[in-house]
Amino acid sequence: MTTWNLAGTRHHVFMCNGSSCMRQGAEEVTRAIREEIAVRGADGLIHTTRTLCQGRCEDACVVTVYPEGSWFKQTTPELARRLVNEHLLQGELMSEHLSFIYTDAFMPTGRSVTGIAKGYGK
Repeated sequence: MTTWNLAGTRHHVFMCNGSSCMRQGAEEVTRAIREEIAVRGADGLIHTTRTLCQGRCEDACVVTVYPEGSWFKQTTPELARRLVNEHLLQGELMSEHLSFIYTDAFMPTGRSVTGIAKGYGK
């Protein structure tokens, strides 16, 4: 198994590859993000992780970016490439594609379904 040196990494991108996202093209989105990172020579700045379900199926394909806590919705391969170039490398917010953003807690942006309360431990 590989152990990456993450020193200097600025962003960690989680790409949902759960069943709802896969039906909406998650494999192509994952490939587009990773290819764009490579083309831009940004492997040392942006780390990616393919996940299973992130629990936002109505927003498929879901891509989350940390450490800022931005949740992107309905991501296509074209949007994925823009996300790398405009959001991650140039710092543009791309707010029209956000479903949640983190301030002191995750806050819905009003651009997608809020969803049901989790209620764990009650």
